[in-house]
Amino acid sequence: MPNALSCRQLATLAGVSVRTLHHYDRLGLLRPAGRTEARYRHYGPAELLRLQQILFYKELDFSLADIRRILEDPDYDLGQALRGQRRALQARRDRLTVLLSTIDRTLSHLNGPPAMLTNEELYAGFPKDEAEAYRREVVAKYGAATVEASDRHLRELGRPGFDALIAEQKDLNRLLAAHAQADPRGPVVQALVARHFANIVGFWGPAVPAEQRLPTYRGLAQLYLDDPRYTAGQPAYAALLSEAMRYFVDQQLAA
Repeated sequence: MPNALSCRQLATLAGVSVRTLHHYDRLGLLRPAGRTEARYRHYGPAELLRLQQILFYKELDFSLADIRRILEDPDYDLGQALRGQRRALQARRDRLTVLLSTIDRTLSHLNGPPAMLTNEELYAGFPKDEAEAYRREVVAKYGAATVEASDRHLRELGRPGFDALIAEQKDLNRLLAAHAQADPRGPVVQALVARHFANIVGFWGPAVPAEQRLPTYRGLAQLYLDDPRYTAGQPAYAALLSEAMRYFVDQQLAA
């Protein structure tokens, strides 16, 4: 079966356990597309989209029984469901942002100001000359005020938050590179690009306002085609990511 994923591959991609997928199968909530001769489950694009829906509804605190009823409703419409989930998740995000800000202010009051990252820590991994050159490039492209606001946001995250963003970035680079020959508009790559967008927004913070994030992300997609640092090393990966990012943005703006 073309583009088939094993149970373990799907679990890794979706961030769930193999046991969870087996459980969903037993419940009739997510059946595999088929089985190999050795009786191993395998999944295709339709199952990936169904799992995405299951996880979105779980994130919104629906029970598995309710999720199954929703997905099996004859009037169920994927596009309508995604738009509703997007509105609900945005509302939850806004509420959580307020709560997190309240917690941060309370902790600052109790413990004093948190230790913030230095410029050297923000650009760790670059030789000093390269780090300075990279920062000058970014300032020239996005403006000093935007870059300084982004740096300030990352410093305020502190070491744990910054390390989590870096770890997610490395994991996404690995997974996307592994799918360099896949369809950039297909559900597997688009699920990864949705995570990639969220990761990039995590680096930007409030430096890029919400209404500018999708257009700015689309501009970033062009960078993967124009910058030889990306095209020289892994041209297939750069081309895939660039097209996938542009398609992601166009779909989000059309929603």
